[in-house]
Amino acid sequence: MIDLSHVKAWVFDMDDTLYPREQGLMSLVQARINAYVVEAVGLAPQEARLLQRQFLDEHGTTLAGLMANYTIDPEDFLRVVHEVPLDGVERNPRLAERLKILPGRRFVFTNGARDYAHRVLDRIGIADCFDGVFAIEDGDLTPKPAPSAFRRMIERFDFEPRCAAFFEDTPRNLEPAKALGMATVLIGDGHGKPLGDHIDHIAPDLLDFLNALTFKDAA
Repeated sequence: MIDLSHVKAWVFDMDDTLYPREQGLMSLVQARINAYVVEAVGLAPQEARLLQRQFLDEHGTTLAGLMANYTIDPEDFLRVVHEVPLDGVERNPRLAERLKILPGRRFVFTNGARDYAHRVLDRIGIADCFDGVFAIEDGDLTPKPAPSAFRRMIERFDFEPRCAAFFEDTPRNLEPAKALGMATVLIGDGHGKPLGDHIDHIAPDLLDFLNALTFKDAA
C-alpha cells in the first residue's frame, strides 16, 4: 500500500507520463526535432542525431543545446517541432476522475511548449484537472533537470516541496525534485537510463499507481 497522504501539491511531467509512451507522440516530436537539427546545423541525419543526443545529455533539451552553440530562433524551434498530429493520443476519462480526487492542487511541469501542452491535455481530456501548467517558456527556456527550473516552478505555484510529489518518466529529472524534498515517482522503465535512490517509487502505469494510493490519514 502506497501512502502519500502528506502530499498537497501533485506535479506531473506530461509527455510519456500523463499518457503511455506506446501512443507514440514523442516519436513524432523527435522526428521533427531531428529534421530541425539537420537543417539548422547542416549535418547529415545520423551525425545530427548524435549531436542532438549530446545536447540532451549536456543541456537537458535539444533547444538548450542549440541555443548554447548556434544562432537559432527558439520560438520557431518550439513551433516547428511541436506541430504534430495528436491522433494517436487517447482520451482517458478514468485518469481524469483519479486526478480530480487527489487531495490538494495539481500541476503540469513540462519541457514542452505551452501551446503544445494545452493541446495534449485537451486531447487526453484532463485539461480541467490542473491548477496550472509550467511550460518551457515559463522558465525562460531553461529546462528540467536544471534546479533553477524547479525553483521557478515552485515559486510560481507557491507550494512547500516537502508536501509535494513529482511524477516523471526521465530518471535524472527526478533528482532535483528529491533534493528539494519532494516525493518522487518514476513512470515507466526509465528509458534504460540509470536509476538511483533519488527515486522513491517506480510505476509502469500512472493510472494504476494513482489507483493504489490511500489517503486515509489525510487531513
